[in-house]
Amino acid sequence: MSIKSMTGFARAEGTHEGATWHWEARSVNGRGLDIRLRLPSGNEPLEPRVREAVGRHITRGSVSITLAVERSDGGVEIHLNERALQQVMHAADRVRDLTNATPPRVDGLIAIKGVLDIVEPQENQELAAARGEAMLKSLDGALVALVAARSAEGARLAATLAAQLDEIERLVAIVQASPARSREAIEQRLKEQVRRLVDTGNGFDPARLHQEAVLLATRADVEEELQRLGSHIGAARELISEPGAVGRKLDFLAQEFNREANTLCSKASDVEITRAGLALKTVIDQLREQVQNIE
Repeated sequence: MSIKSMTGFARAEGTHEGATWHWEARSVNGRGLDIRLRLPSGNEPLEPRVREAVGRHITRGSVSITLAVERSDGGVEIHLNERALQQVMHAADRVRDLTNATPPRVDGLIAIKGVLDIVEPQENQELAAARGEAMLKSLDGALVALVAARSAEGARLAATLAAQLDEIERLVAIVQASPARSREAIEQRLKEQVRRLVDTGNGFDPARLHQEAVLLATRADVEEELQRLGSHIGAARELISEPGAVGRKLDFLAQEFNREANTLCSKASDVEITRAGLALKTVIDQLREQVQNIE
């Protein structure tokens, strides 16, 4: 079984020259490949290569990539702007003279914008580039782990789909073998329906009677629907074992399953066939739900 789910989670960590980081990669089902990134300030140059890396590993799903970075030096420097502080103190003294207010607290003073400057130190470009490469290497590890998680979930999905296809095959066999589909049973129902038509149609036109009989016979025959359902079962089993992204193909096939089941139910003229047809629709709906999670 080689299908992959679109649901998975992975995490990878790394360290380089005083910086530590971790990547988190998670994915859920989606119509196409939707990549959402959360990179800390200063790491924006990595974005194109992160997207490229995701595209190498994953073809479908909504993928969220988050990077968290810590640096041993704190990553920033805090500078006291003494000139701004003196101006604030002068203004505070003037306010106190005018209003008899209490002296300002230190924490209030440093909270005033401009008193403290947060400065990101200039970093050696070669060091930054080397750290970026190390980050991307660990991201690749996270993506490999994410694909493995999606594959493991895909194996569980494949087992579920196989069981559902077995149940569809069983229900198709019930309809196929139903005594209500025998020639004698169909003829008996046709005779009864024609008799009712004749009884209710005073001077019924023989040509019209023939047309109605042909229509009834056509509606009683579900052989084409059964043949197509059998073909769809075989195609679905092949897709489950096929390498690559097959989710869209399976989704289309599930719609075809549903179409044939609807037609079979509309043609059913026997309680047993109707019951099997409704059970068939239920299993097919469950199959369609599972298929939505396949890459």
